[in-house]
Amino acid sequence: MDVPNYDGRIFRPIGNPPGAPTGRYHQNGTLIWAEFGGGRLHYGRLVGTCDETGTITATYCQLTATGEVTAGEVRSVPGRTADGVLTLTENWHRLDGSTGVSVIEEVDPSLAPADPTTIQHAALP
Repeated sequence: MDVPNYDGRIFRPIGNPPGAPTGRYHQNGTLIWAEFGGGRLHYGRLVGTCDETGTITATYCQLTATGEVTAGEVRSVPGRTADGVLTLTENWHRLDGSTGVSVIEEVDPSLAPADPTTIQHAALP
């Protein structure tokens, strides 16, 4: 598999479920960052690095729609679906000790999250 450049790519959970959080990724050399939101997430940020295989090692923090703040580490390994769509298998570990695996896939740029600085949000609980 060719090493992807993540700059400008949009990712959502595999299968592109309605209302799922969506992330916009950026890359400058080995530096990776992303902003994400939607569904149960009010807003989130990720920052980390990308190695020569395309694997991302990062930390993240996010604010849920109910006002809960969570943070942790993630290691995201690139792959491809049978149809050739870029995926990231995310092995995450939150500061609260919970762990899990999520798979996200590249989606059409029209599904990009809105810039959170331009949105008027209702007050959080």
